[in-house]
Amino acid sequence: MTAPAPARRRGPRPAPAAGPALLVIAHGSRDPRHAATVHALTRTVAALRPGLRVETAYLDFNAPSVPNALAALHASGVREVVALPLLLTRAFHAKADIPAALAEATSRLPGLDVRVADVLGPSPLLTAALERRLREAGLTPADRATTGVVLASAGSTDPEAIAVIAEIAREWRLTGWCAVRPAFASASLPRTEDAVRALRAEGVRRVAVAPYVLAPGRLPDRIAAGAEAAGADVLADVLGPAPEVARLLLTRYDAARAAGLAPPALTA
Repeated sequence: MTAPAPARRRGPRPAPAAGPALLVIAHGSRDPRHAATVHALTRTVAALRPGLRVETAYLDFNAPSVPNALAALHASGVREVVALPLLLTRAFHAKADIPAALAEATSRLPGLDVRVADVLGPSPLLTAALERRLREAGLTPADRATTGVVLASAGSTDPEAIAVIAEIAREWRLTGWCAVRPAFASASLPRTEDAVRALRAEGVRRVAVAPYVLAPGRLPDRIAAGAEAAGADVLADVLGPAPEVARLLLTRYDAARAAGLAPPALTA
């Protein structure tokens, strides 16, 4: 009679592969609040996806640069990266600066596969984050019908980016706000204060300013100054590390990773 084989000891199952590293590319700013907010956001993303390596790079003012961040990932053995522009519209930085920085870096790093994720906006998750910030600033659902909102973005000379902001404002208006008007801190008109005053002139009882920006800095400060100068009733905070924004980063990451079934976007 054959003796039964000894039972195999079962150890812990190996963790599933986390996939390519995520490199979040922010604009950068001399204002230290900018980098602090970006890092708070990436920490939230990492907490939502344990095992995913999340790194940050900047186009200007802050370190590391995109080439240096990719070089560090490559030196540590990473061979697949999803580069995610921390941008709300497809303007100049998304169309020119980031592709150029990635191309420069990958040309020096043999075997590094970099796929570029889409920019964050537009997305219902960003609208949900705007709503969150307005609630945190004191507005309630009962205030919607009597409140006009100024959707204040950084601004751009790119017509596509301006059109996207205008369309977001039109669609957001359909959710019950008295009015939603776009405004811009630079490059385009109207300015935040002009949009606030225009709503007042139309008889809107309460005016709220919702910054459509991700992190503090010079242009968000200009939005806040315009809101104060025009006497806005409510000024919401920047989007920052809102849970909806963190989830959106992972949505864009997953989409870019799935697109890896097609030829890679950038390969050294």
